[in-house]
Amino acid sequence: MRQDWLPWSLLLFSLTCDTGAFYVPGVAPINFHQNDPVEIKAVKLTSSRTQLPYEYYSLPFCQPNKITYKAENLGEVLRGDRIVNTPFQVLMNSEKKCEVLCGQSNKPVTLTVEQSRLVAERISEDYYVHLIADNLPVATRLELYSNRDGDDKKKEKDVQFEHGYRLGFTDVNKIYLHNHLSFILYYHREDLEEDREHTYRVVRFEVIPQSIRLEDLKADEKSSCTLPEGTNSSPQEIDPTKENQLFFTYSVHWEESDIKWASRWDTYLTMSDVQIHWFSIINSVVVVFFLSGILSMIIIRTLRKDIANYNKEDDIEDTMEESGWKLVHGDVFRPPQYPMILSSLLGSGIQLFCMILIVIFVAMLGMLSPSSRGALMTTACFLFMFMGVFGGFSAGRLYRTLKGHRWKKGAFCTATLYPGVVFGICFVLNCFIWGKHSSGAVPFPTMVALLCMWFGISLPLVYLGYYFGFRKQPYDNPVRTNQIPRQIPEQRWYMNRFVGILMAGILPFGAMFIELFFIFSAIWENQFYYLFGFLFLVFIILVVSCSQISIVMVYFQLCAEDYRWWWRNFLVSGGSAFYVLVYAIFYFVNKLDIVEFIPSLLYFGYTALMVLSFWLLTGTIGFYAAYMFVRKIYAAVKID
Repeated sequence: MRQDWLPWSLLLFSLTCDTGAFYVPGVAPINFHQNDPVEIKAVKLTSSRTQLPYEYYSLPFCQPNKITYKAENLGEVLRGDRIVNTPFQVLMNSEKKCEVLCGQSNKPVTLTVEQSRLVAERISEDYYVHLIADNLPVATRLELYSNRDGDDKKKEKDVQFEHGYRLGFTDVNKIYLHNHLSFILYYHREDLEEDREHTYRVVRFEVIPQSIRLEDLKADEKSSCTLPEGTNSSPQEIDPTKENQLFFTYSVHWEESDIKWASRWDTYLTMSDVQIHWFSIINSVVVVFFLSGILSMIIIRTLRKDIANYNKEDDIEDTMEESGWKLVHGDVFRPPQYPMILSSLLGSGIQLFCMILIVIFVAMLGMLSPSSRGALMTTACFLFMFMGVFGGFSAGRLYRTLKGHRWKKGAFCTATLYPGVVFGICFVLNCFIWGKHSSGAVPFPTMVALLCMWFGISLPLVYLGYYFGFRKQPYDNPVRTNQIPRQIPEQRWYMNRFVGILMAGILPFGAMFIELFFIFSAIWENQFYYLFGFLFLVFIILVVSCSQISIVMVYFQLCAEDYRWWWRNFLVSGGSAFYVLVYAIFYFVNKLDIVEFIPSLLYFGYTALMVLSFWLLTGTIGFYAAYMFVRKIYAAVKID
C-alpha cells in the first residue's frame, strides 16, 4: 500500500527544523577505510501515476548470487519498502570507469517478450528506482536555469535533486530503458592523527542514468566495458512485442566533500522552496491571529454585556422577556441522543490528538529523522495504541456526565468504532493492492500483528481508562436540567447545520492549507517531509482557531434558543475536514496524473481516512472548547 498514508499517518502536518545539528539516537556513522566495500541496496520502485510501489526484483534486473532482504520495522512494511541487496560492487574511494553488471561480452542479457512488455509498461507509467548506499537514498541532480531569456553568462544555475532515478523514458512513441548508471558518491575525510589510516564517511549519493544501446557498448572478458564518446550513441530501445538484448552496466566516481556526516541529509530535506514556505506560513499566522483577535474581542464584549444584563436583579422580569442564551439554561445540559456513540467518537478524537501532538513534537526535536526509515509511522502506530488509556478515560467520564450506565459496552464501542472503520477500509484497499502484486500490500503476518496490537494493547488500555473515567466524578454542570424540554423556536436559514460547517471550516482550513500542499506532495509524490517545526506551529494555530470558531458557533446557537448543541457542535467544529476533502479532489484533478481505476480508488480511499481522522481531531478540539465555554457562561449568571 502506498502507505505513507495508513490511517494514523495523517498526523503529518509540519515547521522547519535544522536537522544538521542532530545525531539521531540509534543511527551511528559508519567509517570506511580505503577500498572497503560500500553496499548498494535497492528499496523499491515507485510512481506518482499509479501509487503502487513494487519490489526491485519485480523487474528483470541483474541479481546477486544470493538475494537477502533486510529485516524491516512496521513503518517500512506499511510504506511498501522491501530493502534488498544488489550485485553492484562499489569500493570506498575506488573509481570504476565502466563495468558490466551481469552477462558477458559475448552474451548480453536477453529479456523475454513478457519481461520486455513489463519493463515497457513500468517505463510508460513513470516509475522511479530507489537505491540506498550507507542508508543514504540516491538522487538525480537537476540543473535548472532561472534566467532563460538573458545572455548565457547571466544565467543562474538552480540545482535541485529528484528522489531516485527514472527507470527509462519515452520519445516519439518509442520506449527506452536506462541501462547504464553513473554513480557519483561524495565522501567526507575524517581528521585523524598522522600515524593513523584515514577513514571516510559517505555524505551524498547521486546517479546519472543513461540509455546506451547494445551495439555502442564494448565489453571485454573481464566484465569491463567502454562507453561511447560524446553524443554519438543511440539509446537502448525496449520493444514490448519481441525479445530484447542489452547490457546492464555501471560506473563509479568518488568526490571529496566538505559536508559533514551529521548534515548529509540536508540536501534531501531542503528540496522545496523554503522562502515561499516561510512566507506562506507567516501570512497564515498573521491572518489567523488577526481574525481570532477580532472574534475574541467581539464575543468577550458581547458576553460581558449579556452577563451584566442578566445579573441586574431589578431588571429580572424584563430580561426574562427577551430572547437570549440564558433562556435555555434549563435545557442546555440535557443529554443528547446516542450519548455512547458521541463519547466514543470524542474518546477516539482525544486518542488522535495525543498521538499527533507527541509525534510532531518528537519529530520537531529531530528524533524521527528520515534516516531512521519507517520510524515516523512505527511511532505513530504504537503511540495510537498506547494513547487508548487517555481516550478511554475522557470517553468514560463524558459518558457518565451524559447519564450513561453501560460502561462496558461504551468502552468496547470506543475501542472498536473508529479503529474498526480504519481497519475495514484498509483491508478492502489492501485486497486490491494484493491483486496488483504490489509491495505496498501489507503482508498477512503484519496484518495479524496489527490486529494483535489493536486487541492486545489498545483495547485493554481503553477499557482501563474507561473504567477509571467512568468511576471519576462527572463534569460539574453549573445549572440543573428541567424535566420538560423547552420548545425550540423556528431557526433562521443561516443556522442550518451544513451552512454552519461551511462557515466554521474556513478559518481552521485557512491556517493549514499551505502546509497541506507539502503534506500531499510528501504522501502522493514520494517527497521527503521534514518540516516538523512548521507543522508544530500550524498544529497550535489549528487548535486555537478550531476552539475559537467553535465557541462563536455555539454562542450563536444558544442565542437562537437552540439547546441541541452537543452533536451539532461536534459536526460543525470539524467543518475544515470538508474543505480538506475539496482540496484533495482539487489536488487529484490538477496535480496528479492518475487515470487508472485502482490508483484512483487508493487515493480516494486513503483520502477518506484522512478526512475522517481530521474531522474527529478538529471536532474533538472544538467540542471540548465549546463545553468549557458553555459551563463558564452559565456559571457566571444568576439562575433563580
